Amino acid sequence: MNGWSDQVAMAVAAGEGLLLIIVLFVVIGLASKLSKLSKAHQKLMGDTGVTNIEDVMQSVHQQLTEVDGKLTEHQASLGKHERRLAALKGRIGVHRFNAFSDSGSDLSFSVAIVNEAQDGVVITGIHGREQTFLYAKPIDKGQSAYMLTPEEKTAITQAMQKE
Repeated sequence: MNGWSDQVAMAVAAGEGLLLIIVLFVVIGLASKLSKLSKAHQKLMGDTGVTNIEDVMQSVHQQLTEVDGKLTEHQASLGKHERRLAALKGRIGVHRFNAFSDSGSDLSFSVAIVNEAQDGVVITGIHGREQTFLYAKPIDKGQSAYMLTPEEKTAITQAMQKE
């Protein structure tokens, strides 16, 4: 029976050794996961100096609220600047033409300076042999209180096609 006890003791010792090796691998795996979790925690906390995640989240929430307020201000400012930019008379169209058939070339012109709403001015210069006439007509929504010539309408159309 003594031999049997030695074999049982040997088997128990081998089982305990195997169990110890398995526990060792589990502990190493958990240590690795804990290390990764610690690095992620450190990355999340950053240089806040705070160890409580609730305090960090409250700080982040406060910063997001401030950023949201600034975003609202910037959007309002951007809208104001877009409206101002649209009102600027930045679209220019030039149309040259020959006002008189006996004249040499396209020395007469119409220049339209308008904004996106087709508000602005059209200036026309009619060149003749002995003199040149210059006319300016205000434009409101593509129309004028004064009769527009086809050349002036062409200049307005050219100006509106520009970006």
